[in-house]
Amino acid sequence: MACLCSHALVARRCRRQHSTSTIRESCAAGVTVLWVDQVRSPLGTLTIVAADDALCALAFPVARSRMLARIRSRFPGVVLKRRRDPNGYATRVLAYFSGDFDALNGITVDCGGTSFEEQIWKALRAIPAGTTMTYRKLAEIVRRPRAVRAVGLANARNPVCLVIPCHRIIGSDGHLTGYAGAIWRKRWLLAHEGAPSPSARTRRRARGD
Repeated sequence: MACLCSHALVARRCRRQHSTSTIRESCAAGVTVLWVDQVRSPLGTLTIVAADDALCALAFPVARSRMLARIRSRFPGVVLKRRRDPNGYATRVLAYFSGDFDALNGITVDCGGTSFEEQIWKALRAIPAGTTMTYRKLAEIVRRPRAVRAVGLANARNPVCLVIPCHRIIGSDGHLTGYAGAIWRKRWLLAHEGAPSPSARTRRRARGD
């Protein structure tokens, strides 16, 4: 049984879900085990890193090295083991790319962010597919209207792409801005979800819609 007791937040979760003897044995061994899988998509092969009860990371190829470095920093001594479709996450990612935009809803994530980052990531999950939001509006939603830059940094540090849909955040002028998975993927994802194109958004702003 994989136990993430090396991380305080997840250790508390372990205490609720596993017996005391199991936790003591896992922590004494000093071993953290996470499950790794890969899923092919129209945008390249995504890497999944999962615990027994949560998704810890989902990354496109361009962000894979950075994601794995963060996992190893967060869980010192981590052992990454291959497991096919852990917790059904790969199946749900494939369903999303097949047009089921609700397939990723409800997935439990364990991202290890700061309290502010977790607040931003939670707010991102409330943005429906087919819609977009500006960084400024997101800052207002979390009641930090002056923290637009910090919102952008939290967005960029999202370790679970698609499930936490940071690709739905755009610039105040209606254009696409930075995306860790590359702008062309962001453009594809928004088109896949049926969101208005940047040119259409710009025309609406000009008309005052």
